[in-house]
Amino acid sequence: MTSELTFVNDNDVGLITLNRPHKRNALTLSMYDQLAEICQDIIDGRVALRAMIITGAGDKAFAAGTDISSFEGLISADDALKYEQMMDRVLGLFESVPVPTVAAIRGACTGGGAAIALCCDLRIADDNLQFGFPIARTLGNCLSTRNLARIVESLGASLTRDILLTARLIRIDEALDVRLVSEFHEEPLKRALELAETFKQHAPLTMAASKEGLRRIRQQWAAVADDDLIVECYTSEDFREGQKAFLEKRTPLWKGR
Repeated sequence: MTSELTFVNDNDVGLITLNRPHKRNALTLSMYDQLAEICQDIIDGRVALRAMIITGAGDKAFAAGTDISSFEGLISADDALKYEQMMDRVLGLFESVPVPTVAAIRGACTGGGAAIALCCDLRIADDNLQFGFPIARTLGNCLSTRNLARIVESLGASLTRDILLTARLIRIDEALDVRLVSEFHEEPLKRALELAETFKQHAPLTMAASKEGLRRIRQQWAAVADDDLIVECYTSEDFREGQKAFLEKRTPLWKGR
């Protein structure tokens, strides 16, 4: 692992830390690859765990999405589809890990970071939580239907429409009300480690079967074609404008094309 993403196996509890606090732990393509590698090793039995936790370094953010530099050179339809396919592969592996997973969240949890958190079985957050996918006012891209299905599973269709169209962020009180967050804790990682010890006392095959059964149910109803939607957004002038405005720290001027 690189210094930007660390993984430690301590007494059968895996801890992944997104370690770019100066960038609000925004994920690079390399970090996504490393996440996929860790998950694949656990799935294949090369790493033995009884629980896994993921958190972000510092107290400002769990992860503020994908690093904007990752979109440089993403121009063609093929580029767009490859990026979303990469995201679906990484997130699919994450939710296929056969042990309980917990996201310990401090501060911002948006975009790709929110997608990762939704792949976890439980989410513990502090009172600075800001959760959502504000892409309608930032980059102008879109989510794959697989990602949309993960959000709907956790929030329901109505609230999912709300946060996507308004581009607002969910705070801790609402997150607890809608069960997006399992618990509030001033020290999310401390609580996640306590839960990991609880999981170690439970039947691993029962937990693995429960996780996989729920994953299969959602996967079955989420099998919807979406290539046309992804290509339309990622190859648009608006997506280019969204990136430029983000880097220039200004409001994008959308054209709808």
